[in-house]
Amino acid sequence: MADGGTTRRQRDQRADRARSNSPWVISTREVGRRPGAMRTDRRSIPAPAGFGLEVIRIPEAFPVELELRLESASEGVFVSGSASADVTGECARCLEPIAYPLTVPLGELFAYPDSVTEATTDPDEISRVVDETVDTEAMVRDAVLLALPLAPLCRPDCRGLCPECGDRWADLGPDHGHETLDARWAALRGRLTSDADE
Repeated sequence: MADGGTTRRQRDQRADRARSNSPWVISTREVGRRPGAMRTDRRSIPAPAGFGLEVIRIPEAFPVELELRLESASEGVFVSGSASADVTGECARCLEPIAYPLTVPLGELFAYPDSVTEATTDPDEISRVVDETVDTEAMVRDAVLLALPLAPLCRPDCRGLCPECGDRWADLGPDHGHETLDARWAALRGRLTSDADE
């Protein structure tokens, strides 16, 4: 039976293999460590599940188009560029389906393992260069989440749904309305109606 160290090593090896096969992981070998060295990278990656919010998102497997620039700096590799994809969801007011293209700017420093930035920053607060690669998935996901509206609308002046019948105000005529009668007057109205019939 393998001891704890062997089990941990096997887990790490599996994680390294999965990471190296991820389309989000980009090699920085061509950039090297000479400050100012740069390379570009363009790729189309199927969106993973959960890329967005509950009411609006990039659907799973929809292509995310990346146009990236990797530039070597003294403390790490600065990755900049843009990510583009189609988003779909539903209007927060009238529940109609909505879809539109989204492009978000990207820019993040991935710190070298032996840099001052890496040594002086909490692990959860900065991305890192690992085995001469950068994993861009979290950077793109964060940029997309920040760009998506919490309450998406089909159009800025959407009035939502009629609270009485539940139809969309946009589909109803300008004279649409529902007569409401105070319960205290209902008996009097019934009496007046019966008197008029007589």
